[in-house]
Amino acid sequence: MDLKSYLDLYALLQQGRSSREERRAFGLSEAAKGKEAHKQLYAWVQTHQGSLPRPQASQQIESALYHATLLLGAIAFILGIVTAAGLLNYSGKAPVNLVYFLGVAVLLPLATMLLSFIAMLRANQVRNFLVHISPAYWLTRVVSLFNPKGGVSLASVPLNPLILNWIIIQRSQLLALLFALGILLGLLGVVATRDIAFAWSTTLQIDAAQFHAFVETLAFPWKAWLPSAVPSLSLVEQSHYFRLGGKLSEEMVSHAAILGAWWKFLSMATFVYAVVLRFGMYLLASWGLSRAICRSMPAFEGADVLLRDMNEPLITTHPNEAPPTSSVQEERHYKRMQERVAASYDAVVGWAFDETTLHALCDAFSVTAPYCLEAGGNQSLEEDARTLERLEGEVLLFVKAWEPPTMDFSDFLEAAARRASKIVVAAVGTPKEGYLPNPRHKAVWAKRLTLLDHSNVWMFR
Repeated sequence: MDLKSYLDLYALLQQGRSSREERRAFGLSEAAKGKEAHKQLYAWVQTHQGSLPRPQASQQIESALYHATLLLGAIAFILGIVTAAGLLNYSGKAPVNLVYFLGVAVLLPLATMLLSFIAMLRANQVRNFLVHISPAYWLTRVVSLFNPKGGVSLASVPLNPLILNWIIIQRSQLLALLFALGILLGLLGVVATRDIAFAWSTTLQIDAAQFHAFVETLAFPWKAWLPSAVPSLSLVEQSHYFRLGGKLSEEMVSHAAILGAWWKFLSMATFVYAVVLRFGMYLLASWGLSRAICRSMPAFEGADVLLRDMNEPLITTHPNEAPPTSSVQEERHYKRMQERVAASYDAVVGWAFDETTLHALCDAFSVTAPYCLEAGGNQSLEEDARTLERLEGEVLLFVKAWEPPTMDFSDFLEAAARRASKIVVAAVGTPKEGYLPNPRHKAVWAKRLTLLDHSNVWMFR
């Protein structure tokens, strides 16, 4: 579930052009049947978003959000390269202390990912300190710079605070990922262009064996398949640097050629802990944002009405009083009249009705059937022939009462009457009329059925 669908749902609900019948017909279609609330709303958006005015508000907001993210992402990436270059600055007089680089490329990402995970757990809180201290918190401010004059802004849409928090968390992980990629690229670039001697130095009481155990633990993810990127105890001992006296020991100078081997370990550590793990956090944050959108879509004002219209059956009313004498006289032109439709049929056919409207009709008349088939209208003769092949037993045939029967219909009915044991023709009105037909329109159909005079064709009164 994406942010665009969320924004489009808001716009569609504000527009509110769909009728109760159209919503129920959609709810009965295969696209939305038997799904959860947010999936029904998503399917509704995908079907009707084309009716929104251009340019769509969601497109304007997404465009502004994209450009703001692109700007901050470029800054984060360049900052990563500059940071790597600064940490690996080598004067030739003293080796580069790899402890600083590990702190920025490994320890800092792990610490920020832990804070991000805590922020995810508390994302449903409006005032979330860990979210607000993120650099991406200013993303919503930067977005306003890219909104066109007179366009829709992010602030004009009633965003659920849960979604806003997840947007910030997701973008934070993206910016951190770009920063990590900048560090990795900066490391590889400096190593490729300069001859650097790495060493480790710290005032903590750590000897070579302890430091080797630490780096070997960090190298566990790739130790089995890339042993060359795991520093040996000998390398750790030879690269232990003491600043006392301000000069390099003769032993370290003699081993200067092998001190550059640390770059493999530093590259893998940056790739695994700063890039791969951060990418995993980004995927987790994207999932959290999608889930937040799913939870928030049914909370929109009007969404509950839309869902109710989709899922609750239409109620049709049929007058109990006798129709006017003139209409009764007209309907008696056809002798096989049926007072009510049955609860189920072997097939339901809609003449010049689309599939969604046909489902709505079945729902309105409380009719069930294993097949709901289309015929006439935009259907070709070959498609009508395939529909006829599937007819057997009792068939309910819906027709539009306000459209007089054509020769094509007569031919279809004659072919259907030879295959089905019983056909009930139901002339229905428009959805606004509760599907009740005009008596004069109905009389026209009764006269045509009288002329055709098929013994197994009945008409719904």
